[in-house]
Amino acid sequence: MTEYPIKYRLIKQEKHTGARLGEIITPHGTFKTPMFMPVGTQATVKTQSPEELKEMGSGIILANTYHLWLRPGDELIERAGGLHKFMNWDQAILTDSGGFQVYSLAENRNISEEGVTFKNHLNGAKMFLSPEKAIAIQNNLGPDIMMSFDECPQFYQPYDYVKKSIERTSRWAERGLKAHRRPHEQGLFGIVQGAGFEDLRRQSAKDLVSMDFPGYSIGGLAVGESHAEMNAVLNFTVPMLPQNKPRYLMGVGAPDSLIDGVIRGIDMFDCVLPTRIARNGTCMTSMGRLVVKNAQYAEDFSPLDPNCDCYTCQNYSRAYIRHLIKADETFGLRLTSYHNLYFLVNLMKNVRQAIMDDNLLEFREDFVERYGYNHSKRNF
Repeated sequence: MTEYPIKYRLIKQEKHTGARLGEIITPHGTFKTPMFMPVGTQATVKTQSPEELKEMGSGIILANTYHLWLRPGDELIERAGGLHKFMNWDQAILTDSGGFQVYSLAENRNISEEGVTFKNHLNGAKMFLSPEKAIAIQNNLGPDIMMSFDECPQFYQPYDYVKKSIERTSRWAERGLKAHRRPHEQGLFGIVQGAGFEDLRRQSAKDLVSMDFPGYSIGGLAVGESHAEMNAVLNFTVPMLPQNKPRYLMGVGAPDSLIDGVIRGIDMFDCVLPTRIARNGTCMTSMGRLVVKNAQYAEDFSPLDPNCDCYTCQNYSRAYIRHLIKADETFGLRLTSYHNLYFLVNLMKNVRQAIMDDNLLEFREDFVERYGYNHSKRNF
């Protein structure tokens, strides 16, 4: 049996759902699951210090392979002692494969069996990324968890296109496994694709599970499909994944989607959503979305969320934060970003308690009612 650097330990399964309370052991510490992972695209979570992230309970953060490959370069980061030393973060780090950015950011991309040729979005230079190159970059970066190089097809692509795509992604996953130089130090996850097609998700999962990765991700969701469609894909995909390994839903950060993912057996989530909307003055609160830069908060001296005990809510008012954002002061963005990240990290902490108490469905019902969700028109 292979000895992996990433191990999953199940603590409790909620009796009414498939929700799992557990922990993931990594070379840089253990974190409780379900967990929301803040995204640090450029080896920093925007506006937040490592100390602040630890303070709010982030046991793991993400960094972006594509962006760090372009600048400052993965070899420079390796010379610095790897990502952990470079960014002064001594807990777990996960890196994506770079594939999603190639498809979403790069121009004139051309997908072949060998890999993807594309134009660098910063300077227009011709670039090539293959499964082997994506793994080599991540080996240099030195995260605890790495992602296989995959294609992320759009959700509504035709069946024949998605079928060819997942078959190629499976071949790429196998090539990535063979290219992995540090399998005893870094855990490489497989990524299940297949858009909304159950048989293709099943085929993708079967291919990847046969390769015995230390963890599995579900990709190709939160890309424009409805909330109901995402849940339907999770309903038939999660049961295909091993019980004794971590399950990671990529790119999902809407609060209700986190809870619904947990109910369906997901352990890990990530998304740029909390910091992205924070920079526009939009805050997640226990009573729903609050746009603090709106005029109605100009003389509102209450906290962003009276039910929140984060640093921002304990110390600053809506009126002050609105003033900072209107005056283009960076501190305002730091305060809203801290609050939104804390909100999601703390939501997962409360979800873990609800699993322990076997009342996750009641927790969801109460949360959705207070948050004011209308799934015909998503809040985020």
